[in-house]
Amino acid sequence: MYGDEATVRKILTELGDTWAVVGLSNNRQRAAYGVAEVLQRFGKRVVPVHPKAETVHGEPGYASLADVPFDVDVVDVFVNSELAGPVADEAVAKGAKAVWFQLGVVDEAAYERTRAAGLEMVMDRCPAIEIPRLG
Repeated sequence: MYGDEATVRKILTELGDTWAVVGLSNNRQRAAYGVAEVLQRFGKRVVPVHPKAETVHGEPGYASLADVPFDVDVVDVFVNSELAGPVADEAVAKGAKAVWFQLGVVDEAAYERTRAAGLEMVMDRCPAIEIPRLG
């Protein structure tokens, strides 16, 4: 288990409301699109990060985390496990407070590096599933 209930709650309720969603595009068939919609419904600002830099759910997109011209609190990662580690490293460099790897995204070395850098981290979970459970 990568991220206990207390960590999940802390990320969703205490660490800030600006979420960079890496892999978010206007493709409605992708999970990132629906998850971002749920995050917005629960008061989160969603920042799309995708090579296409599309505007999604009314928020302008950026090609990379480094291109986002303001602070982000949480980096939500919707890329393959093989690509997720470098994104976690970018989140550390960006000064994020937490990294969230979506369902099916696991990189134990990235988890260790990210935690060692002082960030909270959850892997293989979905905030759209967890946030309604908070009550």
